[in-house]
Amino acid sequence: MIKKIMLLSLLLAGGSSWAVAQSSGHQNRQDGHVQTMTLASLYNLADRNSQKVKVSEVALRAADEGVAAAKSAMLPSVDLGLQGSYTGNAFMLSRGFSASGTTDYIVPGVGVVPVSNGKQDTPHWGNSFTAQVAQVVYAGGAIRSGIRMAELGKDLAELDVEKNRQEVRFLLTGYYLDLCKLSNQMDVVRQNIELTRKVIAQMKARHEQGTVLKNDITRYDYQLKSLELTLKKLTDASAIINHQLVTTLHLPEQTVIVPDKNEVDADIRALSAIATQDAWQRQAADNNIGIRQAQVAKSLAAEKVRQAKAASLPSVAVVAENQLYGPYTQDLIPKNCNVNVWFVGVGVKYSLGSIWKNKHQVRKARMEHQQAHETISLAREGVENAVQANYTNLLTAQTEVGTQEKQVELAKQNYSVVQNRYQNDLALLTDMLDASNMKLSAEMALVNARINMLYNFYQLKYVTNTL
Repeated sequence: MIKKIMLLSLLLAGGSSWAVAQSSGHQNRQDGHVQTMTLASLYNLADRNSQKVKVSEVALRAADEGVAAAKSAMLPSVDLGLQGSYTGNAFMLSRGFSASGTTDYIVPGVGVVPVSNGKQDTPHWGNSFTAQVAQVVYAGGAIRSGIRMAELGKDLAELDVEKNRQEVRFLLTGYYLDLCKLSNQMDVVRQNIELTRKVIAQMKARHEQGTVLKNDITRYDYQLKSLELTLKKLTDASAIINHQLVTTLHLPEQTVIVPDKNEVDADIRALSAIATQDAWQRQAADNNIGIRQAQVAKSLAAEKVRQAKAASLPSVAVVAENQLYGPYTQDLIPKNCNVNVWFVGVGVKYSLGSIWKNKHQVRKARMEHQQAHETISLAREGVENAVQANYTNLLTAQTEVGTQEKQVELAKQNYSVVQNRYQNDLALLTDMLDASNMKLSAEMALVNARINMLYNFYQLKYVTNTL
């Protein structure tokens, strides 16, 4: 975006016609709701309104619920079961599968009781109510590892929210600086339009005295029209950037955002006391979101290793159960009564198959942990290079601003001298036009250099997560 505006300025400096009618720009401001805003106010609006930030905040809330769900695995499980049934009549057969005769039925405390073979009446309606409570006391560390993984997932979600905020803020910063650059360029062009109109008025007065040719006025009129066209295109470009900014902030479409030039000037002055590169490097190493995400991912990979190992360990649980059921079918001739049974015990579960099945999962988890470790190193390299490049570009931009300030001063002096010589018939009109274009080019280049310096500064803040 900044590069596009710089290209625009270079074309302007070469004498290309660009822009936006001054009257059109004023009309847009009258029709829309004008708001003078600082970067801080843009950031606050973005934190509240940005759709990208809202999506990541919902993901964070989901991750928070994931932590609660993982911790619930430490709580006892309570299972209740209720069952109703209909049982048909029993049919008794002898060992020889004969329905005739009798079968000896031993009744405890009574002895042998002969029972006729064939259909036996059975209680038809049955019921069963079961209540079971189980508490896992050992699961090989799987539960605690699961909780830790959920907590690390929440940490990643928090970093993702922060990352999206920084990205949106940096995007808005680019739009904001583009508006500043375009606004300053329009001021330069307006000043040159006003100056050109004064020159034309002077030339017309001299033409009446016979000291200036009509063709000279025509050529300067052409210069004026070129500047007015430049202003028109700059205004249109500003409207486009404003619309993108307003859309990102979810503001009313007719809103016109005006950058706070006092803030911009203050930021430029503050760059004279910029911190050293080492200070920026240390800040980036501590705060950069990419590095922090890689560190959390490494911890998460370590927990996955523990989780994989836990699958190869036994699990132990304390179980208590009560069962009420009827009819009682343990007797050969069921009894139409309810029976209540309860027990308390300790259960141990171990999967022998995990000995040969789980080793590959453990190896995979270890490889992912090693990969996460290497990713941290890669992230640190990238951040270090980004800080060095942006810091160097910032120093270069500072030097360029100083150079362009001197060139503007020289261009103004040259224009004044050439104008005076032209008025005294000591210089040609082409000299006058060249001096005018040189002054315009120098002024536009200074605008570009100042905003480009700020852009490099905010890039450093973005890399160090301090926007």
